[in-house]
Amino acid sequence: MNVAVIGVGHTKFGELWDQSINDLLAHAQLEAFADARLKPQAIDEIYTANMCAGMIEGQLHLGALAAEVIGVDLPATRIEAACVSGSLALRAGMMAIASKQAEVVLVSGVEKMTDVSNDVIATTLFGASDVEAEKYTGVTFPGLFAMITRSYFHKYGITRKDLAHVSVKNHAHAALNPLAHLRKSITHEQVLASSMVADPLSLLDCSLVSDGAAAVVLCSKEFAEKNNYTPIYITGSGASVDSIHLAARDDITTFQATNKAAQKAFAMAGVTPDDIDVLEVHDAFTMAEIMAVEDLGFVEKGKGAHAIASGEMNLDGRLPTNPSGGLKAKGHPVGATGVAQAVEIVKQLRGECGQRQVDNAKIGLTHNVGGIGTTVAVHIFQKEV
Repeated sequence: MNVAVIGVGHTKFGELWDQSINDLLAHAQLEAFADARLKPQAIDEIYTANMCAGMIEGQLHLGALAAEVIGVDLPATRIEAACVSGSLALRAGMMAIASKQAEVVLVSGVEKMTDVSNDVIATTLFGASDVEAEKYTGVTFPGLFAMITRSYFHKYGITRKDLAHVSVKNHAHAALNPLAHLRKSITHEQVLASSMVADPLSLLDCSLVSDGAAAVVLCSKEFAEKNNYTPIYITGSGASVDSIHLAARDDITTFQATNKAAQKAFAMAGVTPDDIDVLEVHDAFTMAEIMAVEDLGFVEKGKGAHAIASGEMNLDGRLPTNPSGGLKAKGHPVGATGVAQAVEIVKQLRGECGQRQVDNAKIGLTHNVGGIGTTVAVHIFQKEV
């Protein structure tokens, strides 16, 4: 299945108090249309990803809102799957094209999270967990990931000093990204000295609460060729789920859903991990990036921290990972994250990323997670097919 990406749009991520969810959607979507050299009326459907607006703002029906802000009355659907909403919206758009129900599709993701208290955000985000089994025991998402991290430490013998390399790397990448929430390099010492959130995870081990939106215009290969585009193609897509209740899993130091989704995506695209030049992975916590590069098949299990510490995942390394800055420093407006990852990879393969450009990038991958490894989507992007 070769679906073409012909337009991308992306707002700045951050504390965007002067912009509403409508403003953010309009900005990203219209930018994607301008990039594709199309008017909104040229599309057949819209898929819009969002997790939090219903609980934070009381605003549901985001599909209709996404259509209204660009002045169209086309079929428009909201996709919600926690933090993987954006990538599942992308899959929905791909499927609409592959099934020939649509020829041109707009996929967008948006979140407005910084106008409310931390208590409201924590309650909203915990809707991605098993509420009955976990929320009412008093555990939090940082608490759950702290358990995973402690278990990983015990099994593979790494420490907080090893985790710090992830945050330092991703902040260095974000410093080169004008759309990132935190454009600031940090040191290992600052990570280790930052305030504890859920031992052993400190403040600088955790991703940001951000506002933002991203959008892509997809089309069929035939439409792209007929209209003389030079697109980036999505050649592989895989998704999988695991138990929503963390305690129900046999091994919490690996995300089986990541492994299964990756196998499906690689098989569909006809490539292997060795073929990937650049990737964006879901680093909601520093431990999550280490597990991601292992579970995706890039690094032997237990060796992810060492690969990152050695510089293999830096912009000039063997496998540049999170050149955007990742969720950790670029920001994590959850409904927009999966679409924003796609925008970054498309721009990397086009050669449009300036100071953070990965040399000779031809094949890229995105990895997006909902909950604590509960729902995972992986996509493969190629410059040529």
